[in-house]
Amino acid sequence: MSTGKKVAQAAGILMLAMMLSRVLGYVREAVLASSFGASWQTDAFLAAFTIPDLFYDLLVGGILSAAFIPVFSGYLATDREEEAWEIASTMINLTVLLMAVCIVFGMVFAVPLTKLVAYNFSGETLELAVSLTRIMFPAFVILALNGLIMGILNSYKHFAAPAIGSVAYNFFIILFGLLFAKQWGIMAFAVGVVVGHVANLVIQLPVLYKMGLRYKFTLNLRHPGVRKMLILMLPAMLGMAANRVNLIVNQTIASTINEGSITALRLANRLMWLPLGVFAGSIAVAVFPTMTSQAARREMTDFKNTLSMGLRSIFLVIIPASVGLAVLSEPIIRMLFERGEFTHGATKLTAYALVFYCVGLFAQAAIWIITRAFYAFQDTLRPVLIAISTIVINIALNLLLRPVMAERGLALAFSLTGIYNMVLLLYFLRRKIGPIDLRKTTRSFFLILGSSAVMGVVAYAVAYYLGTFLDLQDASNQLIQVGVSIGAGLVVYVVAILLCRLEETQVIINLLRRKFKKV
Repeated sequence: MSTGKKVAQAAGILMLAMMLSRVLGYVREAVLASSFGASWQTDAFLAAFTIPDLFYDLLVGGILSAAFIPVFSGYLATDREEEAWEIASTMINLTVLLMAVCIVFGMVFAVPLTKLVAYNFSGETLELAVSLTRIMFPAFVILALNGLIMGILNSYKHFAAPAIGSVAYNFFIILFGLLFAKQWGIMAFAVGVVVGHVANLVIQLPVLYKMGLRYKFTLNLRHPGVRKMLILMLPAMLGMAANRVNLIVNQTIASTINEGSITALRLANRLMWLPLGVFAGSIAVAVFPTMTSQAARREMTDFKNTLSMGLRSIFLVIIPASVGLAVLSEPIIRMLFERGEFTHGATKLTAYALVFYCVGLFAQAAIWIITRAFYAFQDTLRPVLIAISTIVINIALNLLLRPVMAERGLALAFSLTGIYNMVLLLYFLRRKIGPIDLRKTTRSFFLILGSSAVMGVVAYAVAYYLGTFLDLQDASNQLIQVGVSIGAGLVVYVVAILLCRLEETQVIINLLRRKFKKV
């Protein structure tokens, strides 16, 4: 099987599992919103979740994307598997030690950490956020292990178990929320987070054993591969910190607007992440080990082809998804969340934020691929310098747009910052590796954008027409409005994009044909 076919097959497996995980993620958000609405309690929960998540992104997220997978895959690609496992064992042990220290730090300094991400919290909102933080923090040692195991499995081109583990994670949060919310309040969701991380670990470990686990109880910090990881990791940590700081800035400023603003931005952000996680994330994760191996063997033509096809494939799905989410923002949010304590006012607030998040969705998706292109060459300095510069841009845009656009301004600032990040990354990547066929990518981008615009007009018109005679207080009618609008828009988009005869469209069609022949 060719490299392109393997990548496509891996991306297909990931998309199916991650689609289910994302669906469960929105069921989780719907259960949370239905139980507590857009309130001080959900604001406290989401702020508490941000704190340990930040530590994970800094210590493990940066290691995986920028250091672990490139170095580990590089050793595998050059037939040095024993050394690869010594490096992996050292990094696992080191990460667990660091996360243990962070847990102690987080438990002791929970109050100032909470104020850091939501400085306007006070009274029972602050007390609840601190309590939730202390419940969830210990589970992030397990989350760190899950992340590193995922990195090992992905380096071996195994993607299913980590994706299934994320499905189990969301399932247990929903289960605990439904079963215990009445007795425990919002604490039930925090306990579900802990149980979900454990379930994820239980699913991944047996697969790792079957693949030949070679873990050692070692801490060989002098190994060249470990030193290389540490060198790559430090700038990557700063880059991850910059991305998280941008979100924290948005969240902190949101805490000064209205009650429920944090929750509205969070739900809109989660909806934005549906196409990002399912499609862009799947393609980026599937492509990354291949790009890393090609970079290690200096196969530059193949590397550029993989990069170009990855970007164009992402645009093929993400651009219409962002247009669809924008034009159907209110019907979608009404269908998913408007029940119980989640009012129509909260729906409109969240819908407005979602529209402006969609502006930069294509850029956020492209960043997933472009940064991994740098990481494949074990270059973390340029992406981190660019990421740090986005903090200044994001803060300036937040301060500029917040007084006139409120939550919508914060979402737009996030989008514009992402576009700025993408443009700079592309510029410096081209300087690093030479021409990357941007002309073909740009042509595809505008053809896809034009097709998506036609789709958006049709979807909006259908939704508006159905809304004139359907009783939208009824859940089944809400589903009809959204489903028929999406279906009509999808048919128009497929026809338009087939007429464009794009290479990336043909790749997907050929993949589907092979799948159907096997059935």
